[in-house]
Amino acid sequence: MHIALGLAVELALTALLAVTLVYCIVLERRLAAVRKGQESIKAVIGRLDAAISKAGASMHALKATTAGAAEQLDDRLKRARSVIDELSLLTASGERIAQRFDRAADESANHRTAQRIDRAAEETAFERTAAIISHLPSNNIMKRLDALRAVR
Repeated sequence: MHIALGLAVELALTALLAVTLVYCIVLERRLAAVRKGQESIKAVIGRLDAAISKAGASMHALKATTAGAAEQLDDRLKRARSVIDELSLLTASGERIAQRFDRAADESANHRTAQRIDRAAEETAFERTAAIISHLPSNNIMKRLDALRAVR
């Protein structure tokens, strides 16, 4: 019986060794698949690293470009502000000149109106004087004499 027990233990160990061997073969295949996947992951990681490096270089180039553009924009803004200041001065000066012209035109118009009023007053005074003179008796006599002379 001792032999049968030893044989049973050896058969059990042989079966366990066979199961272990099959398990090791399956495990080896899985590890090989992982290694293949690991190689593809390395390739993907390498491409990703290259893309990140290119993106970093592009970012540095973009920063340099924006810095240059910002300097140009600042320069243009400074020039624009100086032109705005100059135009403001010119506009203010033009407005003052226009106000002077307006005042001169108003004064000229007032002066012409005053002259017209003075002339109208003089004409009115002359007409009154003429009306008064025409009603004087000496004027009537002069008209009669002129009429007689014209008849002769």
